[in-house]
Amino acid sequence: MEELIRTNDLVTISFVEALLKDADIGYIVADQAMSALEGMVGAFPRRILIDADDVERARRLMTDAGLAAELRPKAQAERGA
Repeated sequence: MEELIRTNDLVTISFVEALLKDADIGYIVADQAMSALEGMVGAFPRRILIDADDVERARRLMTDAGLAAELRPKAQAERGA
């Protein structure tokens, strides 16, 4: 799994979830319990994780939806490092 987006913004998370569901891309929202426990202080943002096989398609989808600035940097393997 690779991290696609990390944010505390619940609206952004809901929007991303809707986009991924509509595109039939599987995902996991990580750190939901920890984020809820800390009371939205912002210390533990939620992360949206995507299967490595779907990362490029999901990144294109987010870019097309105007969320390019929210995307996490590409994984080291993808950068050739």
